[in-house]
Amino acid sequence: MPGRRGIYGSSTQIMSVLMVIVGIVLLVRTVAAGGGGLATGVILGVLFVAAGAARLYLALRGP
Repeated sequence: MPGRRGIYGSSTQIMSVLMVIVGIVLLVRTVAAGGGGLATGVILGVLFVAAGAARLYLALRGP
């Protein structure tokens, strides 16, 4: 059975990937609905993708 550290690391990576996916979905849906460059969905989508990618990078970088 993996230790708590292994479970925490795996769950962090999964949540990071989910954040990136949610951000991409927000971007696609907003653009498909005709949202402009400063639409709320575009801004939130970019922020979700950036936060998820940063978390994933830091998680995979290691100590």
